[in-house]
Amino acid sequence: MKIGELAKAANCTTDTVRFYEKEGLLPSPERTEANYRTYTRSHIERLRFIRNCRALDMTHDEVRALLSASDEPSDGCGAINSLLDEHIAHVDERIAELVHLRHQLGTLRARCAGEAAVDECKIMKELTTMKTKPAKSRGTHLG
Repeated sequence: MKIGELAKAANCTTDTVRFYEKEGLLPSPERTEANYRTYTRSHIERLRFIRNCRALDMTHDEVRALLSASDEPSDGCGAINSLLDEHIAHVDERIAELVHLRHQLGTLRARCAGEAAVDECKIMKELTTMKTKPAKSRGTHLG
């Protein structure tokens, strides 16, 4: 099958297919004499796998690790479980960060009843005067 057919089967674009090939996540296909890419059923399965992992917010490195595990089907799934446990911990950390952000925004929003002119708005004043925090180095895959 051609690249457009593969993209359609995996519900993505041809640019996505090319990107995953370039990243080494999707193996390079055979080429015809006219230099067209020809894909197989295994390309569809692998591309769907990659797309599903990405939909779960997994990094390319996490996807590579899972693909590597799939290349050794007789190995145990302990490494896969560990990878998912780490990913769940990243998600939990991000949820905590978002809950904190929601609280901060709610507190900021409560400072203004919406009646003042912009130059008297307590939200604007707070955003101008509050201390900025140093950039935080994230310990998650989100970077």
